[in-house]
Amino acid sequence: MNKAFFTIIVVSYNPGEDLDKTIDSIRRQTFKNYRILIKDGGSTDGSLERVAALYGIDSTGKSADGKCTIIRGKDYGIYDAMNIAVGELKKENDNENAVLGRPGFVYFLNCGDVFSGNQVLQKVYEKITENEGIHGTTLPTIYYGDIYEMQTMQRVSSVPKINDFACYRNVPSHQACFYDERLMYRYAFDTVWKVRADYEHFLRCFYVEKAQTVYMELLIADYEGGGFSETRENRKISETERQQIIHLYLSKSKIQKYDFIRAATLASFRTKLAQNPKTAGAYNKLKSFIYSKRK
Repeated sequence: MNKAFFTIIVVSYNPGEDLDKTIDSIRRQTFKNYRILIKDGGSTDGSLERVAALYGIDSTGKSADGKCTIIRGKDYGIYDAMNIAVGELKKENDNENAVLGRPGFVYFLNCGDVFSGNQVLQKVYEKITENEGIHGTTLPTIYYGDIYEMQTMQRVSSVPKINDFACYRNVPSHQACFYDERLMYRYAFDTVWKVRADYEHFLRCFYVEKAQTVYMELLIADYEGGGFSETRENRKISETERQQIIHLYLSKSKIQKYDFIRAATLASFRTKLAQNPKTAGAYNKLKSFIYSKRK
Protein backbone atom coordinates (compact mmCIF):
# COMPACT_ATOMS: atom_id res chain seq x y z
CA MET A 1 0.00 0.00 0.00
CA ASN A 2 1.31 3.42 -0.91
CA LYS A 3 1.73 5.97 1.82
CA ALA A 4 -1.23 8.34 2.15
CA PHE A 5 -0.89 12.13 1.97
CA PHE A 6 -3.35 12.50 4.86
CA THR A 7 -3.75 10.14 7.80
CA ILE A 8 -6.93 10.80 9.76
CA ILE A 9 -6.96 9.43 13.30
CA VAL A 10 -10.28 8.79 15.04
CA VAL A 11 -10.31 7.76 18.69
CA SER A 12 -13.37 5.87 19.89
CA TYR A 13 -14.87 4.21 22.93
CA ASN A 14 -18.55 3.23 22.78
CA PRO A 15 -19.29 6.14 20.43
CA GLY A 16 -22.59 4.81 19.13
CA GLU A 17 -23.67 6.31 15.80
CA ASP A 18 -21.16 9.16 16.18
CA LEU A 19 -18.46 6.91 14.74
CA ASP A 20 -20.57 6.15 11.65
CA LYS A 21 -21.18 9.87 11.12
CA THR A 22 -17.49 10.78 11.42
CA ILE A 23 -16.20 7.97 9.20
CA ASP A 24 -18.86 8.72 6.59
CA SER A 25 -17.76 12.36 6.41
CA ILE A 26 -14.19 11.19 5.71
CA ARG A 27 -15.21 8.64 3.10
CA ARG A 28 -17.20 11.30 1.24
CA GLN A 29 -14.09 13.41 0.61
CA THR A 30 -13.39 14.01 -3.09
CA PHE A 31 -9.63 13.87 -2.41
CA LYS A 32 -8.90 10.17 -2.02
CA ASN A 33 -5.23 10.06 -1.03
CA TYR A 34 -5.95 9.47 2.65
CA ARG A 35 -6.19 6.68 5.14
CA ILE A 36 -8.15 6.33 8.38
CA LEU A 37 -6.84 4.89 11.64
CA ILE A 38 -9.54 4.14 14.21
CA LYS A 39 -8.06 3.59 17.67
CA ASP A 40 -10.70 1.92 19.82
CA GLY A 41 -10.35 1.42 23.55
CA GLY A 42 -12.64 -1.61 23.78
CA SER A 43 -16.10 -0.61 22.58
CA THR A 44 -18.96 -2.98 23.36
CA ASP A 45 -21.81 -1.00 21.77
CA GLY A 46 -21.57 -2.57 18.29
CA SER A 47 -20.20 0.61 16.69
CA LEU A 48 -16.99 -1.04 15.43
CA GLU A 49 -18.84 -4.03 14.03
CA ARG A 50 -21.22 -1.71 12.17
CA VAL A 51 -18.38 0.30 10.60
CA ALA A 52 -16.43 -2.88 9.79
CA ALA A 53 -19.41 -4.37 7.95
CA LEU A 54 -20.13 -1.13 6.10
CA TYR A 55 -16.57 -0.64 4.81
CA GLY A 56 -15.40 -4.22 4.41
CA ILE A 57 -12.96 -4.31 7.33
CA ASP A 58 -11.84 -7.88 7.98
CA SER A 59 -10.74 -9.72 11.12
CA THR A 60 -7.24 -8.26 10.84
CA GLY A 61 -8.75 -4.80 11.22
CA LYS A 62 -8.05 -3.67 7.66
CA SER A 63 -10.48 -2.67 4.92
CA ALA A 64 -10.31 -4.27 1.49
CA ASP A 65 -9.31 -0.99 -0.15
CA GLY A 66 -6.57 -0.37 2.43
CA LYS A 67 -8.03 2.99 3.44
CA CYS A 68 -9.23 2.12 6.93
CA THR A 69 -7.61 0.27 9.82
CA ILE A 70 -9.09 -0.48 13.25
CA ILE A 71 -6.61 -0.70 16.13
CA ARG A 72 -8.22 -2.42 19.13
CA GLY A 73 -6.79 -2.44 22.61
CA LYS A 74 -6.76 -0.89 26.03
CA ASP A 75 -5.52 2.65 26.41
CA TYR A 76 -5.33 5.17 29.23
CA GLY A 77 -7.39 7.93 27.72
CA ILE A 78 -7.74 9.99 24.57
CA TYR A 79 -4.14 11.24 24.37
CA ASP A 80 -2.66 7.81 24.99
CA ALA A 81 -4.97 6.48 22.27
CA MET A 82 -3.74 9.17 19.87
CA ASN A 83 -0.12 8.23 20.66
CA ILE A 84 -0.84 4.56 19.99
CA ALA A 85 -2.38 5.41 16.61
CA VAL A 86 0.59 7.59 15.62
CA GLY A 87 2.96 4.80 16.69
CA GLU A 88 1.07 2.34 14.49
CA LEU A 89 1.24 4.74 11.55
CA LYS A 90 4.99 5.15 11.91
CA LYS A 91 5.51 1.41 12.21
CA GLU A 92 3.45 0.68 9.11
CA ASN A 93 5.20 3.37 7.08
CA ASP A 94 8.60 2.06 8.16
CA ASN A 95 7.67 -1.55 7.43
CA GLU A 96 6.23 -0.76 4.02
CA ASN A 97 9.13 1.50 3.06
CA ALA A 98 6.45 3.61 1.40
CA VAL A 99 7.69 6.67 -0.41
CA LEU A 100 5.39 9.64 -0.90
CA GLY A 101 8.14 12.02 -1.99
CA ARG A 102 7.49 14.28 1.02
CA PRO A 103 6.14 13.83 4.55
CA GLY A 104 2.42 13.24 4.91
CA PHE A 105 0.08 15.00 7.32
CA VAL A 106 -1.73 13.74 10.40
CA TYR A 107 -5.17 15.00 11.36
CA PHE A 108 -7.31 14.13 14.39
CA LEU A 109 -11.10 14.02 14.05
CA ASN A 110 -13.15 13.19 17.14
CA CYS A 111 -16.18 10.91 17.06
CA GLY A 112 -19.22 13.07 16.40
CA ASP A 113 -17.22 15.72 14.53
CA VAL A 114 -17.33 15.86 10.73
CA PHE A 115 -15.56 17.59 7.88
CA SER A 116 -17.26 20.83 6.78
CA GLY A 117 -18.06 19.61 3.30
CA ASN A 118 -16.82 17.00 0.88
CA GLN A 119 -13.92 19.04 -0.55
CA VAL A 120 -12.06 19.92 2.65
CA LEU A 121 -9.12 17.59 2.03
CA GLN A 122 -8.89 18.70 -1.61
CA LYS A 123 -8.73 22.37 -0.57
CA VAL A 124 -6.19 21.70 2.18
CA TYR A 125 -4.04 19.69 -0.24
CA GLU A 126 -4.10 22.59 -2.70
CA LYS A 127 -3.11 25.08 0.03
CA ILE A 128 -0.22 22.88 1.15
CA THR A 129 1.14 22.29 -2.34
CA GLU A 130 0.71 25.99 -3.19
CA ASN A 131 2.63 27.07 -0.08
CA GLU A 132 5.43 24.59 -0.71
CA GLY A 133 5.64 25.68 -4.34
CA ILE A 134 5.91 29.35 -3.42
CA HIS A 135 8.43 28.94 -0.62
CA GLY A 136 10.24 25.90 -1.99
CA THR A 137 10.44 24.23 1.41
CA THR A 138 9.14 21.20 3.22
CA LEU A 139 10.14 22.29 6.71
CA PRO A 140 7.92 20.77 9.44
CA THR A 141 4.70 22.74 9.26
CA ILE A 142 1.33 22.90 10.96
CA TYR A 143 -1.44 24.01 8.61
CA TYR A 144 -4.64 25.15 10.29
CA GLY A 145 -8.00 26.70 9.51
CA ASP A 146 -11.32 27.46 11.20
CA ILE A 147 -14.00 25.30 12.80
CA TYR A 148 -17.80 25.47 12.97
CA GLU A 149 -19.32 25.01 16.44
CA MET A 150 -22.51 23.01 16.21
CA GLN A 151 -23.71 24.11 19.65
CA THR A 152 -23.51 27.84 18.92
CA MET A 153 -24.01 27.40 15.15
CA GLN A 154 -21.12 29.76 14.48
CA ARG A 155 -17.87 29.74 12.55
CA VAL A 156 -14.93 30.20 14.92
CA SER A 157 -11.95 31.84 13.25
CA SER A 158 -8.44 30.88 14.25
CA VAL A 159 -5.82 33.56 14.86
CA PRO A 160 -4.06 34.17 11.51
CA LYS A 161 -0.58 34.53 13.00
CA ILE A 162 0.88 32.37 15.74
CA ASN A 163 3.07 34.37 18.12
CA ASP A 164 3.72 34.52 21.87
CA PHE A 165 0.41 36.21 22.63
CA ALA A 166 -1.54 33.72 20.52
CA CYS A 167 0.19 30.84 22.32
CA TYR A 168 -0.56 32.47 25.67
CA ARG A 169 -4.27 32.83 24.95
CA ASN A 170 -4.94 29.63 23.09
CA VAL A 171 -3.92 27.87 19.91
CA PRO A 172 -6.15 26.56 17.11
CA SER A 173 -8.37 23.63 18.00
CA HIS A 174 -6.79 20.33 17.04
CA GLN A 175 -9.82 19.75 14.78
CA ALA A 176 -8.47 22.68 12.74
CA CYS A 177 -4.85 21.47 12.48
CA PHE A 178 -2.96 19.30 10.00
CA TYR A 179 0.42 18.24 11.43
CA ASP A 180 3.48 17.33 9.42
CA GLU A 181 3.91 13.70 10.43
CA ARG A 182 7.54 14.31 11.46
CA LEU A 183 6.28 16.50 14.30
CA MET A 184 3.99 13.71 15.50
CA TYR A 185 6.75 11.10 15.36
CA ARG A 186 9.20 13.21 17.34
CA TYR A 187 6.77 14.53 19.92
CA ALA A 188 4.10 12.34 21.42
CA PHE A 189 1.30 13.88 23.46
CA ASP A 190 2.47 14.15 27.07
CA THR A 191 -0.18 12.25 29.00
CA VAL A 192 0.75 13.98 32.26
CA TRP A 193 -1.72 16.62 31.03
CA LYS A 194 -5.26 15.37 31.49
CA VAL A 195 -7.07 17.96 29.36
CA ARG A 196 -4.46 20.17 27.69
CA ALA A 197 -1.98 17.72 26.16
CA ASP A 198 -2.82 18.92 22.65
CA TYR A 199 -2.14 22.53 23.71
CA GLU A 200 1.24 21.62 25.21
CA HIS A 201 2.07 19.56 22.12
CA PHE A 202 1.36 22.52 19.81
CA LEU A 203 3.58 24.80 21.90
CA ARG A 204 6.35 22.23 21.95
CA CYS A 205 6.25 21.96 18.15
CA PHE A 206 6.26 25.75 17.82
CA TYR A 207 8.92 26.65 20.39
CA VAL A 208 11.19 23.59 20.47
CA GLU A 209 10.90 22.22 16.94
CA LYS A 210 10.49 25.72 15.43
CA ALA A 211 7.67 24.38 13.27
CA GLN A 212 6.19 26.76 10.73
CA THR A 213 2.51 27.59 11.11
CA VAL A 214 0.35 28.46 8.11
CA TYR A 215 -3.21 29.73 8.41
CA MET A 216 -5.67 28.63 5.73
CA GLU A 217 -8.87 30.63 5.43
CA LEU A 218 -10.86 27.41 5.20
CA LEU A 219 -13.62 25.87 7.27
CA ILE A 220 -12.19 22.50 8.29
CA ALA A 221 -14.54 20.70 10.68
CA ASP A 222 -17.93 20.92 12.32
CA TYR A 223 -17.24 20.52 16.03
CA GLU A 224 -19.94 18.81 18.07
CA GLY A 225 -18.79 20.14 21.46
CA GLY A 226 -19.85 19.03 24.92
CA GLY A 227 -17.09 16.44 25.08
CA PHE A 228 -14.39 15.40 27.49
CA SER A 229 -12.69 18.77 27.92
CA GLU A 230 -15.92 20.71 28.36
CA THR A 231 -17.35 19.25 31.54
CA ARG A 232 -17.50 21.64 34.49
CA GLU A 233 -14.72 19.76 36.30
CA ASN A 234 -12.45 19.56 33.27
CA ARG A 235 -12.84 23.24 32.42
CA LYS A 236 -11.29 24.03 35.79
CA ILE A 237 -8.51 21.53 35.15
CA SER A 238 -8.05 22.98 31.68
CA GLU A 239 -7.36 26.49 32.96
CA THR A 240 -5.00 25.20 35.65
CA GLU A 241 -3.06 23.18 33.08
CA ARG A 242 -2.96 26.13 30.67
CA GLN A 243 -1.34 28.27 33.36
CA GLN A 244 1.21 25.56 34.11
CA ILE A 245 2.02 24.86 30.47
CA ILE A 246 2.52 28.47 29.44
CA HIS A 247 5.15 28.85 32.17
CA LEU A 248 7.17 26.17 30.39
CA TYR A 249 7.49 28.26 27.24
CA LEU A 250 7.14 31.97 28.05
CA SER A 251 9.09 34.21 30.41
CA LYS A 252 7.53 35.37 33.64
CA SER A 253 7.59 39.00 32.46
CA LYS A 254 5.69 38.17 29.27
CA ILE A 255 3.11 36.16 31.17
CA GLN A 256 2.55 39.04 33.59
CA LYS A 257 2.11 41.42 30.66
CA TYR A 258 -0.36 39.12 28.95
CA ASP A 259 -2.21 38.45 32.21
CA PHE A 260 -2.81 42.19 32.49
CA ILE A 261 -4.03 42.42 28.90
CA ARG A 262 -6.31 39.45 29.43
CA ALA A 263 -7.85 40.98 32.54
CA ALA A 264 -8.15 44.44 30.96
CA THR A 265 -9.97 43.05 27.92
CA LEU A 266 -12.46 41.09 30.07
CA ALA A 267 -11.40 37.65 28.84
CA SER A 268 -13.77 35.73 31.13
CA PHE A 269 -16.72 37.81 29.97
CA ARG A 270 -15.73 37.35 26.32
CA THR A 271 -15.59 33.59 26.84
CA LYS A 272 -19.17 33.64 28.09
CA LEU A 273 -20.22 35.65 25.04
CA ALA A 274 -18.53 33.14 22.74
CA GLN A 275 -20.22 30.16 24.42
CA ASN A 276 -23.73 31.61 24.56
CA PRO A 277 -25.72 30.76 21.39
CA LYS A 278 -27.53 34.11 21.65
CA THR A 279 -24.34 36.20 21.59
CA ALA A 280 -21.85 33.89 19.86
CA GLY A 281 -22.76 35.10 16.37
CA ALA A 282 -22.01 38.77 17.00
CA TYR A 283 -18.91 37.93 19.03
CA ASN A 284 -17.40 35.66 16.37
CA LYS A 285 -18.15 38.13 13.58
CA LEU A 286 -16.31 40.83 15.50
CA LYS A 287 -13.40 38.47 16.19
CA SER A 288 -13.20 37.46 12.53
CA PHE A 289 -13.19 41.14 11.50
CA ILE A 290 -10.31 41.89 13.90
CA TYR A 291 -8.35 38.88 12.66
CA SER A 292 -8.87 39.92 9.03
CA LYS A 293 -7.08 43.18 9.78
CA ARG A 294 -4.04 41.28 11.04
CA LYS A 295 -3.40 39.21 7.92
